[in-house]
Amino acid sequence: MEWEFDGEIIEWRGPAPYFFVAMSEADSAELKEEARSLIYWGQVPVQVVIGDTEFRTALFPREGRYLVPLKDAVRNAEGIHEGDVVSVVLRPARRE
Repeated sequence: MEWEFDGEIIEWRGPAPYFFVAMSEADSAELKEEARSLIYWGQVPVQVVIGDTEFRTALFPREGRYLVPLKDAVRNAEGIHEGDVVSVVLRPARRE
């Protein structure tokens, strides 16, 4: 199964700034059901494509939605910044 969506880059300030793109609540609920066997500590391992960059990460649950964390390397490779809207393709991935 695969999800495609557009989302705005948001910053969550903790001890260090982190950048994410959020899935919709409906897509998050569907993914949670489809990936039930992959979820650990509330996170879902996924393979993500943004632009020409493909990477593995784990989604974070927050307020009924999953957040896709974006490392600096991904943001720099794609030239994306807080407030930008990006197209995301993701699919659940088995843990390695």
